[in-house]
Amino acid sequence: MTNFQTCFHMKARIAAAFLGALTLVGLPATALAQAFPTQPVKLVVPFPPGGTTDILARHLAKELQDQWGQPVVVENRAGASGTIFSDQLARMPADGYTLMLTATHHVINPALYKNLKYNARTDFTPLAQVASVPNVLVVHPSFPAKNVAELIAYAKANPGKVNFGSSGTGGANHLSGELFKAMAGIEMLHVPYKGAAPALNDLLGGQIPVMFDSVPGVLQHIQGGRLRALGVTTLKRSSALPDVPTIDEAGLKGFEATAWFGLYAPGHMAPPLRDKLSKDVLGALQSPAIRAQFSSLGAEPGTMPQEAFATFVDTELTKWAKVIADAKVKID
Repeated sequence: MTNFQTCFHMKARIAAAFLGALTLVGLPATALAQAFPTQPVKLVVPFPPGGTTDILARHLAKELQDQWGQPVVVENRAGASGTIFSDQLARMPADGYTLMLTATHHVINPALYKNLKYNARTDFTPLAQVASVPNVLVVHPSFPAKNVAELIAYAKANPGKVNFGSSGTGGANHLSGELFKAMAGIEMLHVPYKGAAPALNDLLGGQIPVMFDSVPGVLQHIQGGRLRALGVTTLKRSSALPDVPTIDEAGLKGFEATAWFGLYAPGHMAPPLRDKLSKDVLGALQSPAIRAQFSSLGAEPGTMPQEAFATFVDTELTKWAKVIADAKVKID
């Protein structure tokens, strides 16, 4: 090899190394996002199998797996209302290969549990609202109130004598009742149960007169006349109960307490990867298969862009912190 050839090849290697360095320094986030995923993805549900969150996660995982051409494996890591795995996720690398699908608990827990080791505002990257499920205010047919205004009037005339049940202290249904009390300026006595099923059984039996529950959980009882629906908790009517007004429509302006489910990654995810994940998930949620599957659960697929969802999460953290503080709800 001549000196000229040797010099040429050396310069070529230097140029290639320089270009490679530029790629590593300037383009890694974009390049990684475009290539994602190159290996299986874990979608963790921080609750036991079989619940609504778990079912939604499995439908979404299948759709994303088809889209990405990589396995999307759902894992259940239950404990302490979702806080145990949330703490673990907060300390993981934000590479997109471990994601968490969780419920409204995620924005409620920080105000309930005083010793959490993570910051819900900064230690997670909100990616997408996966679904929302309207709750509905229902009463036993023997209860005298026929609408929201009559319930408020009755509670004002009988302070502290109206009981409302829930699936447990600090849950979304309990806090829906606390928000209702605060906004209506009334006193009702909370009766916590160990799960939604025993609470619903006592409501159907007339042992408690009032309850907030998910539309899917009580729809058949409303249709069968065993419960009376006074109002849904979303700002628009439920397609499953088109004749039932929203609580906002019924006179309690601004009332909204939706059960919703969100997808999160560890905090400080690179924007290109964050945006790709959000876009891919929103695309999956609009597929005919997902829409049909979610509809059967009484759930609406999410549509918020990533930035809007992040703002929504921040607002929900503030809202529920105030409700919990005002109601003096405590978890020991």
